[in-house]
Amino acid sequence: MKSHKFADHTYLEIRDLVDAGCAAIVPTGCTEQQGPHLPVDFDTWFAETVAIEAAQHAACAYGVKAIVLPAMPFGPTPEHRGFGSGYVNIPHPLHDDFAYHIMKSLAEQGFRAIVVWRGCGEHRLQEAVDRFNAKFNPGRMACLPSLPYNEIWRQVADPCVPGGHADSFTTSIALYKRPGTVRLESIPSSRSREVDWDDPDLDFTKYSDNGVIGDASKASAELGRRLWQEVISTAAEVFRDALASCVTD
Repeated sequence: MKSHKFADHTYLEIRDLVDAGCAAIVPTGCTEQQGPHLPVDFDTWFAETVAIEAAQHAACAYGVKAIVLPAMPFGPTPEHRGFGSGYVNIPHPLHDDFAYHIMKSLAEQGFRAIVVWRGCGEHRLQEAVDRFNAKFNPGRMACLPSLPYNEIWRQVADPCVPGGHADSFTTSIALYKRPGTVRLESIPSSRSREVDWDDPDLDFTKYSDNGVIGDASKASAELGRRLWQEVISTAAEVFRDALASCVTD
C-alpha cells in the first residue's frame, strides 16, 4: 500500500483495497482550547497522526491492512466553553449520528472491519458503534478501543505527575512532533485542582484558570520522543487486536 491515508487514493484504488480485505480506521478529533501554549487543533492532529503512523507500524509488524480516514475535526466539547473562545461544540447525539453515517458509508463500500479511534476521552461514541453493529453485523463490524494514553504515561514518565488535558503528556508530544506550534513562554507552571470526571456538567473552569488539567510543566521533547514511540507501538497492537476481533465476530 503506497499510502495509509484514505484521502491519498482514487476511488478505484480504494475499491481495490476493499477487495483485498483492507480495514478502515476512523479518527475523531475536536477543536477546543489546549491551554495557553498549544493550538486548538491538537486533538484532531493527534488522532489522525497516531492512526496513520500506527497503521503503518501495524502493516510492517503484523501484516495488518488498514486505511485511515481524515479526522473529524469537531466533537462534543462543552467542558471548554467557559474559556470563551477557541472551540466548536457538537452535541453528543449529532456527533454520534455523524460517526454512524461515516461508518455506514464505509460499510456500503464493502469495508468489513472499522475501528473508531478517538482523539478525546470525552468522546463517547459507543452508541454510534452499537447502532452500526446492530444494523450491519454479521458481515460488517465496528469497534471502539479504549485509549491507552494514561497507562503509557504511567509506564514511560512519572506517574505522580497529574494529567488530564493539555498536560505534560500532550505538551511533550507537541514538543517532539511539532515544536513550532508550542508557545514555550506560555506553558503554565502551576497544577490544576483535582477534577470530578463524573460530573455530568463538567466545566474545566472549575478546576483550572488556564485550561490545563494536570501539570504541563514537566514536558520535554525527549520525553515526547519516548512517549511517541510507545504510543505508536501500543496503538498498532490495539489496531491488530481490534481488527482481528472485528473479522472474527
